[in-house]
Amino acid sequence: MAPKKPLCLPALLLPLLTLLLPQAGTRSFVVDRENDRFLLDGAPFRYVSGSLHYFRVPRVLWADRLFKMRMSGLNTVQFYVPWNYHEPEPGVYNFNGSRDLFAFLNEASVANLLVILRPGPYICAEWDMGGLPAWLLQKPDIHLRTSDPDFLAAVDSWFKVLLPRLYPWLYHNGGNIISIQVENEYGSYRACDFGYMRHLAGLFRALLGDRILLFTTDGPEGLKCGSLQGLYTTVDFGPGLLSEGGVESGEGGISSMFIFHLCLLLAADNMTKIFALLRKYEPRGPLVNSEYYTGWLDYWGQNHSTRSISAVTTGLENMLRLGASVNMYMFHGGTNFGYWNGADEKGRFLPITTSYDYDAPISEAGDPTPKLFALRNVISEFQEIPLGPLPPPSPKMMLGPLTLHLDGDLLAFLDFLCPQGPIRSILPLSFEAVKQDRGFVLYRTYLTYTVSEPTQFWVPNNGVHDRAYVMVDGVFQGVLERNMKHQLFLMGTVGAKLDILLENMGRLSFGSNSSDFKGLLEPPILGQRVLTQWLMFPLKVDKLVKWWFPLQLMKRSHPQVPSGPTFYSTTFPILGEGGDTFLFLPGWTKGQVWINGFNLGRYWTKRGPQETLYVPRPLLFSRGALNKITLLELENVPPQPQIQFLDRPILNSTLHKTYIYSLSPDTQSASEPMELSGH
Repeated sequence: MAPKKPLCLPALLLPLLTLLLPQAGTRSFVVDRENDRFLLDGAPFRYVSGSLHYFRVPRVLWADRLFKMRMSGLNTVQFYVPWNYHEPEPGVYNFNGSRDLFAFLNEASVANLLVILRPGPYICAEWDMGGLPAWLLQKPDIHLRTSDPDFLAAVDSWFKVLLPRLYPWLYHNGGNIISIQVENEYGSYRACDFGYMRHLAGLFRALLGDRILLFTTDGPEGLKCGSLQGLYTTVDFGPGLLSEGGVESGEGGISSMFIFHLCLLLAADNMTKIFALLRKYEPRGPLVNSEYYTGWLDYWGQNHSTRSISAVTTGLENMLRLGASVNMYMFHGGTNFGYWNGADEKGRFLPITTSYDYDAPISEAGDPTPKLFALRNVISEFQEIPLGPLPPPSPKMMLGPLTLHLDGDLLAFLDFLCPQGPIRSILPLSFEAVKQDRGFVLYRTYLTYTVSEPTQFWVPNNGVHDRAYVMVDGVFQGVLERNMKHQLFLMGTVGAKLDILLENMGRLSFGSNSSDFKGLLEPPILGQRVLTQWLMFPLKVDKLVKWWFPLQLMKRSHPQVPSGPTFYSTTFPILGEGGDTFLFLPGWTKGQVWINGFNLGRYWTKRGPQETLYVPRPLLFSRGALNKITLLELENVPPQPQIQFLDRPILNSTLHKTYIYSLSPDTQSASEPMELSGH
């Protein structure tokens, strides 16, 4: 018998390769409505997820944070995609460096985490303008988050770039994205435009196909306008208490512990009511809380928010016992570096702090907290968690005090801050009109008459958005602030130079916010006269700090006594390896900080509650190399212009008591102790 013909190598390898390659065709994530659950590859599945925002964490630290989330027992990570972070101007896209969300998806895959994606177009997230690009407002009459053709054209253009790039990352295509949210808490927006939501749903389906699970998220009060047939409906809410220490003993000797446990019972009852309401919009399928709040955000000038471990763990346990899938918002908060913080308007304008620590289970510096270990214990009762210990806290560093040196006042650098020269207009123009998305614009005019006595200077209709630093002939006169301080009294001779530095403190990011234009929105009035003939200087402060200062191109005489917005800097070495640290600015008032050219964010020591800025170790040069810190102090410099680096943060230094969510009548009724949607 003739010998059999030997099989060729490719024929031998084919079955093995078939086994090794991802079986994209067999991968699926679907809703099993009959049994009120999810199915992952045909098997019952429940996600226990946590939110982390890649845009609030330096890229080199993504893997560390994701690994800690996985080791905490999570099987999924949820994150937003901020449109304005990736399309800085129409048709210009940036997916590089810390904006490389596809690298972040890959890091999540390495950490063995599935992904719930929230691409907006609106995301809230306490992020500038809720993630919408400020250049949309260059069309002043645009109606955001509606069927306005101008808005839809911009949205379509963006998603036709983003969504096809995400398509290979969908779970059924071999990726790790199991579901995608359409819009974000749309029911909290005043428009209630179902045509807009249907347009988005159709666009997502056209670009992503029919197999990916699309869903909506709303607070209980927003389900009516936020849900849409064909999109899976989910809800968001948090536990009712923010701090165990916030419950006082009642009259008649009722103990604080009794009240605390009573509130937990009320919260559990409220959870049942909220899920019952959800069933009116999604009768069958798994219960989902897409934002279960582990903490809360902070506003400048208000109290630091905390949320008790007991409240958070009890709420999570109750939901898991119901079989619900839960995403914890936030699991790691991160930082609003640069100018990226958002703002709310609740009676007045409330900008959000640079720290987005959120009292989350993983701290702003990436360290596990007692809240994390308590949540991990709860999760372990319902599903297996990875073996092995969590990494310890990162090394921390102390340094200083360091004395900063005067570089000069801001006006002295105007030619370099605005090399293209000013824009001229009879009346002042907004940031949007001069195409300045963030940061600062200097407004300048000259007095056409002498003002010999202190005369009222003001901007009508609350027209300062958001904070104005006023100077006459280079001498600082004071501050006007949106909703807060509306007038100053000025003097000056004919021809005197009036400079107004306008700071954009972050655009409104939540709820029924209309277009939040920045700058001088009305012409200022001095006495009885409207001031006209303005020069607008859009300032490139970051470029000056990063390029001009290191090259030492500015050699100017400095004022002996600085007045108003002024630059200070110094250099310092770090011996050894260094570590994470927290910049403390005692006695400084308000301003912006750069470390080695990186915009660390805003400080507002005078107002609080945040007193320190997180400085990640990768931003610093170690082993004796020189680091440079630059401050733009906008108001008043301390007698000793010094800073320190501490080994722990100070996030709660205000004159107020620590903020506690209570059951008081002016905040919530006794039957509704849970904090509802806010993202």
